[in-house]
Amino acid sequence: MRYLPAVLILIALPAAASPKLAICHGEYALCASSSTVPLPGKTITVGGRVFAAGVSVCPVINGAAIADLNLTGSCTPPGPGRVWSLFGTPATYPQPPDWVPAAPVDRAFVTTSKPGGGMSNMWSFPCVKRARTVNGVQLADCYGPMNESPWTGQAVPPGSTVGTAAPVGAPNPVGGNAP
Repeated sequence: MRYLPAVLILIALPAAASPKLAICHGEYALCASSSTVPLPGKTITVGGRVFAAGVSVCPVINGAAIADLNLTGSCTPPGPGRVWSLFGTPATYPQPPDWVPAAPVDRAFVTTSKPGGGMSNMWSFPCVKRARTVNGVQLADCYGPMNESPWTGQAVPPGSTVGTAAPVGAPNPVGGNAP
C-alpha cells in the first residue's frame, strides 16, 4: 500500500512530463531513506537543465524495482560494479546509520534554502558499489541532482512539500515533491 501515492502522482501527470516506466529485476540501490551530501562545484544535467550534484549512500537490494527508462535507457546495470538507484517497495530494508533492516517510515517535509534543507532525486541515476560491506550490507554511492523533481525534471524551490522515508533531521533527504 506504500506505493499507492506514487502511482497516483504518476497517473495525474501530463503525458509529456511522465517518466517512461519499467519493472526491473535484480540488484538496485534503494535510496528512499538516505540523505544527500552536495558535491561542491559538480553539476548534473537532466533534460537540458543543470542542477547541483549530490551523493547518497544507499543499500543494494535484490528484487523488483521501478525504473525511469528515460534516464536509464534499460534495466541493464550501468557497468561493472555499478547499479541503478531505483524505486522498490520491500517491507523492510537496511537503513542508515547502522544499516539494520527496518520498515520505512514515510513522512513529508518542507524544503528550505538553509544548508541541508533541500532534497535530492536519486531515482534512476547511477551508483557505484562500495568495496566493503557494513554490517553485511552492500552499499553504493549514488549520484544525482539536488532539488530536482523526479516527476517533471523541474527545479524544486524552497517551500516545496517533499515526501521521503529518511529520518527527521537527515540533510537533503532523497525524495519526491508533490507535483
